[in-house]
Amino acid sequence: MTTKVALVTGASSGIGEATARRLRTAGFTVYGAARRVDRMSDLAQAGVHPLALDVTDDTSTKSAVQQVLTDHGRIDVLVNGAGYGSYGALEDVPLDEARAQMDVNVFGLAQMTQLVLPTMRARRSGRIVNIASMGGQFATPMGAWYHASKYAVEGLSDALRLELRRFGIDVIVIEPGSVRTEWGAIAADKLRATSGSGPYREQATAMAASLASSSRPDARSTSPTSVIAEAVTTAATSRRPRTRYRVGFGAKPLVLLRRTLPDRAFDSFIKRASGVPA
Repeated sequence: MTTKVALVTGASSGIGEATARRLRTAGFTVYGAARRVDRMSDLAQAGVHPLALDVTDDTSTKSAVQQVLTDHGRIDVLVNGAGYGSYGALEDVPLDEARAQMDVNVFGLAQMTQLVLPTMRARRSGRIVNIASMGGQFATPMGAWYHASKYAVEGLSDALRLELRRFGIDVIVIEPGSVRTEWGAIAADKLRATSGSGPYREQATAMAASLASSSRPDARSTSPTSVIAEAVTTAATSRRPRTRYRVGFGAKPLVLLRRTLPDRAFDSFIKRASGVPA
């Protein structure tokens, strides 16, 4: 039986790195792609093939996909894990930064998907696994553009699933809850730089503290990246995968609460939970 080939973007750290490792353990030939190839030496030792990739650059995306196809002639699973969180009050965030957020989290994902689909369609087989967020189901303060990007991934994935089922291609959304990675600290730094002074400083200070806390090694209200990596591997290997996997700390109860409470009641809950003043 031919070994299946997986391409994982955003593999230099966090969820992407954990996913690349877990898929390799599950028997896949794995290409871990990211801009920071120098950070993937440990992955290489684990048997993952490091691949230079900037999802916002057409030449880079085409080169990365072509490299895998040249080596193996197929890509069975694409895991769109590249992404970051741009936080700041909407009034403060320059539109160039907003466009950059959408470029990485949405258009980069779409570009990678476009590039792998022709061979998947020809083989009438394949899986697209998009890493969204519980933040694609509800919003938190100071995260307008991040949430907009994740809501977009949800809608894009739903439309794509309808388009591709007849070709034997599954589209799966992973909706992580709070996960212990450097993501929170990076988002907090961006938030402080953008809205740490001015009319939104109180909200920004509180929200930045909440975001940064998720990156601490001893953070209790978080899940390890292995939880998300396991869900991706299940989605990649199940005979009939679910369309969505809601995993990690808080994901299931918070989404359920969002669907249950009226808007203003949920707003109040989120502000209290984030420590943001009313």
